[in-house]
Amino acid sequence: MTTAITPGCEPYCFEGGPLGVLVLHGFTGNPVSMRPLGEACAQAGFTVQLPRLPGHGTTLEDMMTTGWADWSTAALTSYDELAGRCEKVAVVGLSMGAGLAALVAESRPQVVGCVFINPWINPLNPELLDGLNQLIDAGVETLEAVGSDIKKEATSELAYDATPLVCTKSACDGLTIVRDNLGRITVPSLLLTSRIDHTVNWERGEEIVAKSSGPVEQIWLEDSYHVATLDNDAALVESATVAFLHRVFGS
Repeated sequence: MTTAITPGCEPYCFEGGPLGVLVLHGFTGNPVSMRPLGEACAQAGFTVQLPRLPGHGTTLEDMMTTGWADWSTAALTSYDELAGRCEKVAVVGLSMGAGLAALVAESRPQVVGCVFINPWINPLNPELLDGLNQLIDAGVETLEAVGSDIKKEATSELAYDATPLVCTKSACDGLTIVRDNLGRITVPSLLLTSRIDHTVNWERGEEIVAKSSGPVEQIWLEDSYHVATLDNDAALVESATVAFLHRVFGS
């Protein structure tokens, strides 16, 4: 039986011009977090594809049946579909979605540019990873939620209210490979980083600056937490992203 999608968490697609933008949401989140940015790209005339990653935007139990293989396949498949109907494609991602965007750029050299928003690229340090494995071995299934880290009051991304540990471990395994292959990214990147982030340490984004083979422009977000796309700096995120896309597309 197919698990029903939570209202508002549906994927988003807009058919614009010949320039495409793949937009990817984060871990335990859903398209809600990226919908305004996707719509800003659509208003700029781009064709936009914002998929709902498997197990997200439904139930926590549904997510616990999925892992990195499912999410990475969905991201790559979405890119291939978009590239099949667009002349050029760029990728945009938040948190784990940024890690998936990096994977797409590493795997598909036709990508023309990347936007990484508070990226989860560098997996957990060895001590935390060891603790995670111990919890999983002890039968612990979830910990407290990591979603909706937003400074702006009364704002939510409708993320899950807990963090599934086996899924976290799967993400870490996949992101380890992504981090090791960052040198394969040769196209320009835009890195948008919140000064205060309670979900992903900003230093993890510095991996992109250090290891990417392409030029990286970094913009600091001074008034947002992790989900900056819905936070006080959302307008800056949108304008900077659209301006960057115009530059890499030459439009």
